[in-house]
Amino acid sequence: MSPDMPKSSNDLAVERTDLAAQRNLMAADRTLMAWIRTALSMISFGFTIYKLLQGFQASGEVLLHPHTPRNIGLFLTGLGTVCMVLGTIEYLGSYRDLRNHMAVNLWRPTFAIALIMSLFGSLLFVSIICRVL
Repeated sequence: MSPDMPKSSNDLAVERTDLAAQRNLMAADRTLMAWIRTALSMISFGFTIYKLLQGFQASGEVLLHPHTPRNIGLFLTGLGTVCMVLGTIEYLGSYRDLRNHMAVNLWRPTFAIALIMSLFGSLLFVSIICRVL
């Protein structure tokens, strides 16, 4: 096909479908990044509250319940980790749907970061339970 010949309607349809699939992939990446931001906020806030209240306890402050720092830290880090895992599962579903329309590499930066965040959140949750940190 020469450059000055108009494209056929079939060629245009294929081109538009490819562009739509690329837009959907970028939208899935943006959604996963939003999950990452939310999970990171919850995990870091939970760990910060845990360490802050633990420091108050160590300095002699009397808390209403002695396990308050641990419980708050566990709740928020657990919630953040669950958010990250759910976001990753949602991303994998979108990836499976897009794979039917175009060749897509699963190992995109957002997916790698999501896996790292899931692992980090799980390790932090376990370390709070075991009182390692």
